[in-house]
Amino acid sequence: MAVNLLCMGEPMLEFNQLPPQPDGRTLYLEGHGGDTSNAAIAASRQGASAGYATALGADAAGDSFLRLWAEEGVDSSAVLRFPDRPTAIYFVRHGPRGHEFSFYRTGSAASFYGPEDVPERLIAQARILYVSGISQGISARAADAVFRAIDIARSHRVQVAYDTNYRPALWPPARASAVIHAAIARADIALPGLDDVQALLGLSDPDAILDFYFNLGPRIVALKMGAQGTYLGLPDRRVRIPPFPCTPVDCTGAGDTFCGSFLARLIAGDAPETAARYAAAAAALSTTGYGAVAPIPRAAAVRAALEAG
Repeated sequence: MAVNLLCMGEPMLEFNQLPPQPDGRTLYLEGHGGDTSNAAIAASRQGASAGYATALGADAAGDSFLRLWAEEGVDSSAVLRFPDRPTAIYFVRHGPRGHEFSFYRTGSAASFYGPEDVPERLIAQARILYVSGISQGISARAADAVFRAIDIARSHRVQVAYDTNYRPALWPPARASAVIHAAIARADIALPGLDDVQALLGLSDPDAILDFYFNLGPRIVALKMGAQGTYLGLPDRRVRIPPFPCTPVDCTGAGDTFCGSFLARLIAGDAPETAARYAAAAAALSTTGYGAVAPIPRAAAVRAALEAG
């Protein structure tokens, strides 16, 4: 079926560390993750019609994702199954320095998803294609698949949104910067993270960062700055979006929730500033529970929080 937002990347089964147990054991909560999958679910929970393109292993983890997307209303008709490749997993641990990740994704099904697998019809029918640095960083084939998807989107006048989401363990900064920024040069909406930009470009000044991304070509730039909020750049103005007040316990999927919610509200017709303020509230609410997916709020909760705030 046609969807308004098509996301593409690597889903990962998640094991998130729970608070210390009275008997000293370390327990993990099984859940779901993967940046673009999280964003698709966030968008769906805000009322957008979302779909996902990837490859899963023919394993229990892959089955779990198909059940999840069905429950969340995310179209998975473009998802492939590779019986000789696993679905990736990761662990989240919480310590004095915040959350720490351990990834087990080498040889994953998603990393073998290539240009020939990209669903042209589904992209052509969408309004926005959403991809990220992780979508491209997992393998050269995956990187080429994203470029192919972007080419299809542009040929059909479908908007492209790109989140930098740089992971140093996947690729060195020089290669990551070259690939990510070549892709963003063909995007309409750039969603860089402050930490990513510091690692990839050595830039820290928010205005300099917005200048860099506008010079590449996007018409909307939303710089995600964590506890400092969001700096939204538009062709005619720049707006500071303050962080929405909350008491965070786990920030695992906050950036993904922001992206999915922001794009969902743009699709719904909101002005970018209104969409960004909404997304900031959704992202804040997502940090008040454990796991990447379970705490992502639904539209009613976000509206209630905005009205109360």
